[in-house]
Amino acid sequence: MYNSTIFNRVKRSEFKKVAEIAKFLRHNDLNIDTSIEEFITLTRGSQIIACGGIADNIIKCVAISENLRGEGIALSLATELVNLAYERHHTHLFIYTKTQNEELFRQCGFFPIASVPGTVVLMENSSCRLKRYGEQLAKSRQAGDKIGCIIMNANPFTLGHQFLVQQAASQCDWLHLFLVKENTSTFPYVDRLKLVTEGTANIPNLTVYPGSEYMISRATFPCYFIKEQGIVDNCYTEIDLKIFRQYLAPALGVTHRFVGTEPFCEVTRKYNADMRYWLNTPELSCPPIELVEIERVQHEGTAVSASWVRRLLSKGQMETISHLVPECTYQYLLKSPLLRQTSTDAPTKDSVITMGEL
Repeated sequence: MYNSTIFNRVKRSEFKKVAEIAKFLRHNDLNIDTSIEEFITLTRGSQIIACGGIADNIIKCVAISENLRGEGIALSLATELVNLAYERHHTHLFIYTKTQNEELFRQCGFFPIASVPGTVVLMENSSCRLKRYGEQLAKSRQAGDKIGCIIMNANPFTLGHQFLVQQAASQCDWLHLFLVKENTSTFPYVDRLKLVTEGTANIPNLTVYPGSEYMISRATFPCYFIKEQGIVDNCYTEIDLKIFRQYLAPALGVTHRFVGTEPFCEVTRKYNADMRYWLNTPELSCPPIELVEIERVQHEGTAVSASWVRRLLSKGQMETISHLVPECTYQYLLKSPLLRQTSTDAPTKDSVITMGEL
């Protein structure tokens, strides 16, 4: 299509070429996203004129030289990126982009899911996949006036998580629990799901669901075109909660969402506060959802958290861990490669907790 115009593939390990891509992105007011595994570049002569990258099933860092926009390069680049993703066995694709690029990616076969007006839009390569997922969830809908929902990471599953689920279930006709799916946590998703399932097996009015890519992970949310971390956090929250309230909660008839109080982490505490707003605001034309914060269970005056358990595990302090996790988690952690082999398992004074996590 273009004389001397060539598409190239660049792996993350090709540091010199990645440095050239980073320079091109900076010229287009973007930062490089370090989660990208492979890039596509379009060069004319020796100059990069367009690029994009793949991180799992998310297309990121798409940029085209300003003086070449409108030449049809975007469609060609998007086609190359989709082909690369398919070769990497990803067919369900997402892209986060600036809102002004939405129409461009519509022409490339992507459809908007949720947006923060004027800042970011999340799109996927299907006009009906999210609707089908909602229809699938609706098959698990339960009758009742009070239907609850919990979304957790459980990295790993603790007595704090177990207490939250037990308390929420006792207040609901039915409780739906979703686990964050992305393998960006210390413990693999399949292991976390198994521990949550085993640790809640005695709760009769509970359905535990495999994770969904429509429950956005903070770890995969982009910041390469948003300069301020505070704005990134706000955009992540808004996108995540708009999808939940507009698509997922209505499918299951969710009336209440349950979270634990957050005594340690300011980011999570702000997320809880923002959640209260987005679950109730009349800006969204769907039923409001009440947020219920449950006080965290404590051990010796300290709120139980997964981050505390991970810290203790790295020190081999299994005696203390035994008071913080269900038996299924304890037996799992005994086999964990993260457990340091120590000469004695005698408990020592734990360090001050600085970060909480559900």
